[in-house]
Amino acid sequence: MFKEVRDDGKFIDENRQGEAFFKLDDKVQSGNKKVYIESYGCQMNFNDSEIVAAIMREDGYSATRNIDDADLIFVNTCSIRDKAEKTLLKRLTEFQVYKKNNKDLKVGVLGCMAERLKEEFLENKVVDLVVGPDAYRSLPELVEWSKHGNKGINVHLSKEETYDDITPVRLDENGVSAFISITRGCNNMCSFCVVPYTRGRERSRNAFSIVAEAVDLFGKGYREVTLLGQNVDSYLWENPETKEQISFAKLLEMVAEVNPLLRVRFATSHPKDMVDEVIYTMAKHKNICKYIHLPVQSGNSRVLELMNRTYTREWYLERVKKIYEIIPDIAISSDMIAGFCTETEDEHKDTLSIMKEANYSMSYMFYYSERPRTKAEKTLEDDVPLEVKKRRLSEIIRLQNQLSFEHNKNDIGKVFEVLIEGDSKKSDNEFKGRNSQNKVIIFPKEEGLGIGDYTYVKVLDATSATLIGKIEK
Repeated sequence: MFKEVRDDGKFIDENRQGEAFFKLDDKVQSGNKKVYIESYGCQMNFNDSEIVAAIMREDGYSATRNIDDADLIFVNTCSIRDKAEKTLLKRLTEFQVYKKNNKDLKVGVLGCMAERLKEEFLENKVVDLVVGPDAYRSLPELVEWSKHGNKGINVHLSKEETYDDITPVRLDENGVSAFISITRGCNNMCSFCVVPYTRGRERSRNAFSIVAEAVDLFGKGYREVTLLGQNVDSYLWENPETKEQISFAKLLEMVAEVNPLLRVRFATSHPKDMVDEVIYTMAKHKNICKYIHLPVQSGNSRVLELMNRTYTREWYLERVKKIYEIIPDIAISSDMIAGFCTETEDEHKDTLSIMKEANYSMSYMFYYSERPRTKAEKTLEDDVPLEVKKRRLSEIIRLQNQLSFEHNKNDIGKVFEVLIEGDSKKSDNEFKGRNSQNKVIIFPKEEGLGIGDYTYVKVLDATSATLIGKIEK
C-alpha cells in the first residue's frame, strides 16, 4: 500500500482513489529525532538537501552526520549519469543492515532519481518513501504515513515551487561558503540531458528573498555565496507589484551590494545566455569572483547541433574572447562530453582544439552515457564504441591537466586575496583557501588568522590542481 500526493495537496490511497486523508499543513508532533542525509550529484542537490533539513527541522528532526544515530535516512539522488544511479542502488542494499538493527528506521529516496525510477523504488524493500525535487514540503506527512507500514510517494513536478520562503539548514562543515538557489528546473532541452524531465520547467525565485538569504548568511559569518541554477544566466523575475523585471545581471549586483566582504560566485552558465551585461557587472564589483563555469560540451558545430546546444563553435569562442577582453584576469572552466552520438575522430579533435583556444583553468569531463527519456535516447544512435569513448576521454583529461598546470604556473609570483576555508588536508600547520579565480591555494598558518578571514598570499609554486604560497606581509 502506498500514498501519493495530488497537485491539489491531498493524499491519494491506491485503494481509495481521490479520498483526502489530511492536508500538507497538518503538523506532526515529534520529539528530538535525527535525520541523516546523503547527497549525490550537482551542487543543486546539496542545496536541496539543506532545504530538506530545514523542512524536517520544523517537524522535530535535527540533522546528524552519524548514520547510526538516525531515525530517518534520506538519499538525495542524481540521474545525470548512469554511474550515479548504480552507486545509489548499491548504497540502498547497504542500508539493510541499519534497518535490521533499527526496526523503526525509515529510508527515503529523494530528488531526480526518485522522479525517474519511482516504480522501482516503491518495489524495493529498503525504501519507505519516494519524493521528487518539487515535493519536499510533503515529507513530514509521508514519513508519518510510512510509520504505519505504508509507502509514500510524491513526485509531482511544479510550475511554481521555488522554496523561497524556506531558510536552508546549512550542512557544510566550514561555515564560510554557502549555496543559494535562484532558479529551479531548466528550459534548454539539451538532447543528452534528463534534467528538464526530472526537475521540470524553469522557475526564477523572488529576488528579494535571495538577497535576504545572502544578508542572513553574512550576518551569521559566511563570507561567500554561490548563486545556483541549472542556467543562472536565464534568471528573470518580475516584481508582481511594480512589474519591474530583474535580470541575472541585476540580481548579481544586488547580492554583491549586500556587503563588500561577501564574495559572490555563480553556477552554472549556459553560453547562449552569457550576455555582456553580466560580464560588465562582474568587472564592476570586486567581490564578484572572476570565474565563470561555461560548459561547451563539444568543440564541433555539428555535434553541438545534435546536442541542441543552440550555439556554434564560432559563437562560443566569440563569447570567450569577449569575457577575456572585459576581464583579462578571469578563469574559465568547462564541461566536456567525449563520444557523443556519431562523433567522428576529427570532431573529437575539435573539442581538443577548443580547449586550447578557450584556455580552461579546469573542466568536468565525462564520456557520453545515454539517459532514458532524453531526445538523444529517442532519436540518435549511441554508436561510438565504449573503448573509443574512454580513449577520447583520456585524451581530454590529459590535455586539461596540461592546460591546468600551465594556467597555474602562470600564477607563480602573483599575489592573490584568499578567503581562508579551513586546514589543508595534508597538514594542520597549513591553511587552504581560494582566490577569486576559484583556485585552491595552500599556505602556512600565521597567528591572528582563522577560517573566514581574508589574507593576501603570494604564489611560490604550483601543480595542475593547487597553488602553493605564503602570506604576503
